[in-house]
Amino acid sequence: MSENKYSQERLMNILLAPQVSEKATYVAEKHEQVIFRVASDATKPEIKAAVEMMFKVSVASVQVAVVKGKKKRFSRFMGRRKDWKKAFVCLAPGQEINFAAGEQG
Repeated sequence: MSENKYSQERLMNILLAPQVSEKATYVAEKHEQVIFRVASDATKPEIKAAVEMMFKVSVASVQVAVVKGKKKRFSRFMGRRKDWKKAFVCLAPGQEINFAAGEQG
């Protein structure tokens, strides 16, 4: 595991939230992946180390996508939401993260 290469404080701030949607559920069932919303400056090795440290699972691979913020109108002004980063974490065979059960034990 490569978690000792990064500071524990940095790893705790990388994963922001699990992404829960229809697409995320479909991907989780079909490809054994879990989708997280991550810090915009996070790298693949940092994401891997953070998931392994927080959930005590082994990660096979990580794919990252930057989601562009939507254009929104605020009365007569056009605004834009922030871009954010999404990580597709592929777990090793037999590994699983269950968010519905709450804390891992």
